[in-house]
Amino acid sequence: MIIARSIEEDIVLGRRHPRERLIEQDLCDLFQTHRGDVRLALFELEKKGLVERIPHRGATVRGLTPSEVREIYTVREELEVMAVRIIPFPVSRADIERLEDLQRQHAAAIVQGEMLNVFYSNLRFHQVLFGLCGNSCLIETIDLLAQKVYGIRSYANAFPESLDRARRDHLDMIGALRAARRDELITLTRRHLTPSPEAYIKAYERRFGKAEALGAAREQARQP
Repeated sequence: MIIARSIEEDIVLGRRHPRERLIEQDLCDLFQTHRGDVRLALFELEKKGLVERIPHRGATVRGLTPSEVREIYTVREELEVMAVRIIPFPVSRADIERLEDLQRQHAAAIVQGEMLNVFYSNLRFHQVLFGLCGNSCLIETIDLLAQKVYGIRSYANAFPESLDRARRDHLDMIGALRAARRDELITLTRRHLTPSPEAYIKAYERRFGKAEALGAAREQARQP
């Protein structure tokens, strides 16, 4: 759906911030449509974990707490390492060339400052990389967890050094695949995940304070 995709891209690019209200009438006016279409879009985004709908209060961009981010990334790391650990070696030339093409697209988007293309080319690179493992259940689960943190990507992407590191990581991952160096690929996979949660947590604590971040973690721990 066009509305859901547009709101999702705003979240990914940091144009809509965690806890920002998504007012149905404002969205109707923006997209020149009726509430039924807007509510369907918000429902779709809620299923992806990007939007939170609270009864009698409306919808907001989901604001993950630092604790939630750490939990998601802990699981992501283990699953993504599992995927690269079972990729059959040697990897075919066609698969290597496909990853190289996506890496070039990602690098070009960084140079041109096209952040939406940076996001999607990066996403496709990793989908192809983890898809090499051949385990459909694992691939689907990795995709679902990645969706939950779409909204925090912009925090790391705001720093040129983070983008350059991601670009270099992609090159190194391709090199490890080509040379069948699995241990190196595993190390790169772990390292590649760290900039986004680190940048988000720092921004969260600056905006809401460390005390609130700690309180949110305690409240989450008390929930059944």
